Amino acid sequence: MTMTSTDPRAVVIRYVEAVRDGDVDVIHDSFAEDATWHYPGDLPISKVWHGRDAIINEFLGGMGPILVPGTMEVELVSTIAEGDRVVAEWTSRAKTVYGGTYDNRCLGIYTVRDGKITSVIEYADTQHVATTLFPDVDTRRPAGAE
Repeated sequence: MTMTSTDPRAVVIRYVEAVRDGDVDVIHDSFAEDATWHYPGDLPISKVWHGRDAIINEFLGGMGPILVPGTMEVELVSTIAEGDRVVAEWTSRAKTVYGGTYDNRCLGIYTVRDGKITSVIEYADTQHVATTLFPDVDTRRPAGAE
C-alpha cells in the first residue's frame, strides 16, 4: 500500500471515486473523526451532520434503502482547488425503490486538513431530491407553488 496524497484536491477526488466504486474503507478514511457535512433544504436529511460515523452511517448510509442496489452512478464533473478548500461538482444517478430515477447535479465545498475531509457544504436540487427520494414527505412548499 503506497502512501496516499494529502493534497486537498487529490483527497476529494479519491473520496468521490470511492463513493462511485463503493469502497467503504476509503470513504471512511477520507473523513476526519470530527468532520461536518451541511445538507441544504427542508428534507429529513437537511441539517449539519456532525462526526464521521454520523456522516457515513446515517447520512450517506441512510440513502441505501431508497436506492435500488447496483444502480448508483456517480461521476465527478470538475474540481477547483485553492489552499485547503476544494469545490467539486458531480452527478449522481440511481433508480429508486419508488420506481423513479434520481438524477442530480451536486456541488460540494470541501475543506481538507492533513489529508482528511473536515467539512463539506453541499448544494443540490433539493426539490428533485424531495420528489424522487422522499415522495411521501411534506417539504413545506408555499401555497400556490407549481
